[in-house]
Amino acid sequence: MPGESKQTQTQNSTTRPLEEAMPTINGMLSQIQTGLGNTGVTGAENSALNTIQANANSATSQFAPQIQSFAKDLLGGGGATDQAGNVNANYQRYQDQTNPLASNTNYNPYDTPGFRDALNTMTSDITSGVNGQFAAAGRDFSGMNSQTLGRGLTQGLAPTIAAQYNQNVQNQQGAAGNLYSAGNTNAGLLGGMQQQKLANQGQGVAAAGAANEAQNAGANATLQAEAMRRGIPVQALGLLAQIGIPIAGLGGQSTGQSSGTQQMSGAQQFGQIAGGLGSLFGGGGGTTAGNMFKMISDRRAKEDITQVGALFDGTPVYRYRYIGQPAFQIGLMAQDVEKYAPEAVGQIGQFKAVDYKLATDKAVEVA
Repeated sequence: MPGESKQTQTQNSTTRPLEEAMPTINGMLSQIQTGLGNTGVTGAENSALNTIQANANSATSQFAPQIQSFAKDLLGGGGATDQAGNVNANYQRYQDQTNPLASNTNYNPYDTPGFRDALNTMTSDITSGVNGQFAAAGRDFSGMNSQTLGRGLTQGLAPTIAAQYNQNVQNQQGAAGNLYSAGNTNAGLLGGMQQQKLANQGQGVAAAGAANEAQNAGANATLQAEAMRRGIPVQALGLLAQIGIPIAGLGGQSTGQSSGTQQMSGAQQFGQIAGGLGSLFGGGGGTTAGNMFKMISDRRAKEDITQVGALFDGTPVYRYRYIGQPAFQIGLMAQDVEKYAPEAVGQIGQFKAVDYKLATDKAVEVA
């Protein structure tokens, strides 16, 4: 039958072997019961939580607007392209001043400003020199005079004309090359500005998250503080339960000597154990709040778990130890009770707790 167990045993026991230790155990239980009234948030803890909330609200009012403004500026590009107009204007000015020479392919040296004047001066100087020599010899206006003058003009002027031509070519090509380089430099500057704008916008996306966090800092601090105000008492109660239940188990004494076979249902076994645990802190009352504190039954809080039976409604019954405690207990697992009687399961801090009355009502009806 579900929930039924049979056990054959031979028992030898000593009457109250812990009798000498019972005053100490009772004193420990008394201190735990006294501690039940001291599980709330202390004045110092409450003051600290209030300070955290106040600091967060102060930081929100001081820095959140600045962070939001910073994020907005970054999302707009952070001013990376603000000087693009000046860069373009400078390039246009340089182009206007350089382009006439850069686009001029007329290399005629005679069209070079001042070249004709220089050439006329050279011609006059060569002519005067040659004619003066022939006049001194009384041979001016002779054929040799004309021939020598022509050769002198060619030798004197040709290199100057060629040099000016080459200089014109060099000036034009140099101006064109400079203009091309300036165009590339301008494009590079504008491209760099655009890339910086994109980078700033990317940082703005991250900064927007920080701005949102800053805006919510006060509310988040309030939520955390309130969670701690609720959690501190629950944690304290949970610790007292984990300490008190194993200590209570130390007081279990048996007397006499017997041998034979004992048979009882899982419900009967569990009823005896639950009754003992229920009287741990006085009273086996039926209120859910009271029993949830007394019976922390989360599987995660236990170890060495072995099923030893089941209630009439099929809920498994286990032998186990609370983690870190030497004494074995017998009872239910909250995760199982959720399947059979979910209304009997509650929460204490991070652990599930069971109201044993509600958890066993159906088993009693079936029985």
